[in-house]
Amino acid sequence: MRSILAPEPRDTGATCPVRPLVAARVALVRQLRRCSRSGCGLQAVATLTYVYAESTAVVGPLATYAEPHSYDLCEQHALGLTVPLGWEVVRYEGHFASPVPTGDDLLALADAVREAARPERYVPPVPAGPAPTDGARRGHLRVVPSPS
Repeated sequence: MRSILAPEPRDTGATCPVRPLVAARVALVRQLRRCSRSGCGLQAVATLTYVYAESTAVVGPLATYAEPHSYDLCEQHALGLTVPLGWEVVRYEGHFASPVPTGDDLLALADAVREAARPERYVPPVPAGPAPTDGARRGHLRVVPSPS
């Protein structure tokens, strides 16, 4: 089994070049990622990808963005991953850190709660047409009044 050493944390000092208005719209759709394993609802801390050409499974830190052919895993499933015979596992050596929610995440959560608590407006159903009267014709059928 090969392993990947944990990179040293560094502060790049870079700021987001996205304008504040666009960033506010993007923050509304951001959500916490969950483990991809069936029945597991724990928060994802690692990403599993496959290199089919080399018969290798790579388990590393949680990717910044969810990719189509990768799987997010909780710590338990990331550490307990097994592969088929003939395959190799490359594991990240280090602690899988949980993503820290930012202020944008908390604001998006608060907005979602407010939206869910807002009552829906009642719109009465509109009748399709005028109500039929006795003897009125509907398509090919006709209502015949009783002879009394």
